[in-house]
Amino acid sequence: MPSLKRLTKKITSLTGNKKSTIAKASDIAIGIKSQEACPLDLAPTSSTTAALAFGDALAIALLESKGFTKKDFASSHPAGKLGKKLITQVKHLMHAGDDIPKVSINTLLSDALIEITDKSLGITLVKDRSKVVGIFTDGDLRRCLNQKIDINTTLIKEVMTKKFITIGDEALAIDAADIMEKNKIFTLVVMKKDKNVGVISMHDLIQARIL
Repeated sequence: MPSLKRLTKKITSLTGNKKSTIAKASDIAIGIKSQEACPLDLAPTSSTTAALAFGDALAIALLESKGFTKKDFASSHPAGKLGKKLITQVKHLMHAGDDIPKVSINTLLSDALIEITDKSLGITLVKDRSKVVGIFTDGDLRRCLNQKIDINTTLIKEVMTKKFITIGDEALAIDAADIMEKNKIFTLVVMKKDKNVGVISMHDLIQARIL
C-alpha cells in the first residue's frame, strides 16, 4: 500500500470488510458483504461473483460517463477479433483490379464460365463498356443447366442477374457479412461513388477472421 500511495493520489479499494487493513488505507473504500456459498464459509465463491459483477458495473458506468465509443475500443484492441470487426473495411479485403472477374455483355456463356473458373470467386461481373449491368454466379449456372440452356450459343446478357446487391468500399467488413447472411449469397459487388471497384466474398471474411 505505501508503494501504491507513492504512485497515485487516491486509492479506491473493493473489499468484503470495510475494517480491513486495505479498506482503512484507501481514500475510497467500497465494501461488498456476501455470505460464501461454500458450506465451510472458507472458499471464496459468492464474494468473487459479487466482485466480478461490481467490476462490470463500474466499467460500464465509466464507459458511458467518458463517452467511450466503438472506435476507442478498436484502437485499444486493433489485433483482436473484436477490434478487427470494428475497423476492417470492405476495401481492405476486396478483390480489385485484374483480380475482378468480368466479361462484356456479348460474351458467350461458355467463355464467361472460363472467367469464373480462372478468378475462383464463383461469380463474374457483366459490363456494358465501363458500367456493371449484371452478374452471373454459380447459382445462375445451375439454373441454366436445369433449363438445358446451351452454354456455347447463349450470350451472358441473356441469362445474367440484372438486379444485384452492392456495398460501399468504406463499409465495415462485418456489415458485408450481415448482408450476405441475410440474403443467402456468398459475394458482393463493391462500389465507390457509383463505380465498381471490387468484389468481396464470404471466403475473404472467413480468411480474415471477421467471422
